[in-house]
Amino acid sequence: MKIQNAIETKLNEAFDARFLQVENESHKHSVPPNSETHFKVTLVSPEFEGLMRVRRHQAIYKVLAEELEGEVHALALHLYSPEEWEASGQAAPESPNCMGGSKKGPAMAARSVQGEG
Repeated sequence: MKIQNAIETKLNEAFDARFLQVENESHKHSVPPNSETHFKVTLVSPEFEGLMRVRRHQAIYKVLAEELEGEVHALALHLYSPEEWEASGQAAPESPNCMGGSKKGPAMAARSVQGEG
């Protein structure tokens, strides 16, 4: 939980978070048990009002640069202004299940043969 805690702390310090949820989704992927490599972040802040999605993501990447250069492999970002959060029903979309394995693994090889990869 070390990386997850660092992400939560940094985002709380950098943004006026009305809602912040950081979920470790590593267990849904082909990584060793207790990994901290895949995260889903839902953040609601008035600082996102008027910002396009790419600018919101860039702001997060800047704050979490150290984590993204380290062990964090994937970061699903769901970033809302308070008004957008209310309109969403106060729920971020569910993350898709992992496709399984690495690009060199048998699951991806089978997809490539089928023309999906």
